[in-house]
Amino acid sequence: MSMIDVAMGKVKAQLVFKNINVVNVFTEEIYKADVAIHDGYIAGIGEYSGAVELDMEGKYICPGFIDGHVHIESSMVTPAEFARAVIPRGTTTVVADPHEIANVKGIAGIKYIIEGSENIPLDVFIMLPSCVPATPFENSGSVLKAEDLLELINHPKVLGLGELMDFPSVITCEKNIINKIVLAKNAHKMMDGHAPGISGKELNAYILPGVRTEHECSTAEEAAERLRLGMFIMLREGSAARNVINLLPAVNAATLSRCLFCTDDRHPEDILNHGHIDNNIRIAVQNGFNPIKAIQMATINAARCYNLPNIGAVAPGYKANVVILNDLENIDIFQVYKKGRLIAENGKALFDLRSINDSRMRNSVNIKRLERDSFEMENINGLANVIGLMPHSLVTSRLKLNVVCKDGAYIDEYGIKLLKIAVVERHHQTGHIGLGLVKGMGLQNGAIASTIAHDSHNIVVIGDNDDDMLCAVNHLQSIGGGICIASHGEVLHSLALPIAGLMSDLSLEEVHIKLKQMLTTAYSMGVSKEYDPFMTLAFLALPVIPELKITDLGLFDTVQYRFCSLKAEQ
Repeated sequence: MSMIDVAMGKVKAQLVFKNINVVNVFTEEIYKADVAIHDGYIAGIGEYSGAVELDMEGKYICPGFIDGHVHIESSMVTPAEFARAVIPRGTTTVVADPHEIANVKGIAGIKYIIEGSENIPLDVFIMLPSCVPATPFENSGSVLKAEDLLELINHPKVLGLGELMDFPSVITCEKNIINKIVLAKNAHKMMDGHAPGISGKELNAYILPGVRTEHECSTAEEAAERLRLGMFIMLREGSAARNVINLLPAVNAATLSRCLFCTDDRHPEDILNHGHIDNNIRIAVQNGFNPIKAIQMATINAARCYNLPNIGAVAPGYKANVVILNDLENIDIFQVYKKGRLIAENGKALFDLRSINDSRMRNSVNIKRLERDSFEMENINGLANVIGLMPHSLVTSRLKLNVVCKDGAYIDEYGIKLLKIAVVERHHQTGHIGLGLVKGMGLQNGAIASTIAHDSHNIVVIGDNDDDMLCAVNHLQSIGGGICIASHGEVLHSLALPIAGLMSDLSLEEVHIKLKQMLTTAYSMGVSKEYDPFMTLAFLALPVIPELKITDLGLFDTVQYRFCSLKAEQ
């Protein structure tokens, strides 16, 4: 057998990294050696010769990084373009939950992510979305039941059931969610968790059916409780939620093996400027964490969590998915190899992208014709329920403010002009429009609209006048979805996201440039720099994060778990 002969040194390896510092994730050692690679696998570590020999004196070799939980759609680009962005940053494997596109396009959306991930040098594994729609308090583009997921549960790329966000349905044994849990268990697949804030008996009941991971911890105490109960904990560093620093105290000698990294939702700007999983490692190291332990969390721990064989380590028999580092402290990436083939160097991808047929993902904006009075709301002169924004947070407050309506504008008791927000159902032309008021963003003389509105992804629009709100929404329909800024009846900027209203067919760099221009314009229109208006807007439509949110069916109180009217009770 040629591989054994290579390991024995009887036959030259195809490629040998000479004099390289090996980061050993099993023993937490670093030592100098040769690493022999043959037929895409690591054949041996020691002293070897090869057909091609590369002197790596002073450099380090570690396994390719693994993202334990990511929504590719949040990058706003296709799976292939996402790969081109993250591979040069050391990521060679991701566990993706296509929850966002599934809410728009159902099973076809999941299949698009799977097909789009084929024949690219990034291993993309799938967790089937468990909560489509996320709640019964909104209209999504699709409803996925256990019988719908059946055709994909045994797909070789599918690892299990994605984040179980509807924890009340789990602990009350609601039929639909239990059927999905049974589907995963019968297929011997794992289940991801999503249950921030619960503890005690509720947490026990939630974990009991086989929920094994949690990426929503925000405190070390919350992580510690879950670690005690046998869960794997992901230290997340996304664009909206950034938890690595806060969770590091929960990682110790006893818990290290059950901790890993993820990004969850990461936008183009953050990937380009700060990185991907390499950013998680870097943050940990900069905050006093041992670099080898951080690399363990980014590699072998994630592989073991998801039962991914032959990746996550530099050792004989493991795939040669490796990262070459210039140094450990800064996680400065020199090269990235996938199965022994050089695929990125000095921050640049060295592979071609493959396009696929995405026609079924387009034309996803189907709204009932809007009129000039579509955003008119009842005149409120008195106490009103208002969504209060909180800087650098997805959490909002439920404000009760005395409001006066003057010439169509709403002024609060402090003389501050409130913005109007609307969610327009965009999947089935139902005509549903939820209306509300928002305090804190500061936008003046215009409107911002987006088809990224977690999790059902209807159209969400905010503005200080109805005409610009109407202009922005109509423009999004004309371009097939995206993000738009309008002022004085004209579109100032827009980013088309024709793939399910979530993703662009441009490069990540092009998307980043457009978003940067739009952000500059939004701030020039009075938006407070304490907010990213596009991200803030996207999460104002998510009725699972406290305290007051809005869907196409109206204002929703996530604390009392019920709809509420614009008029507030004394």
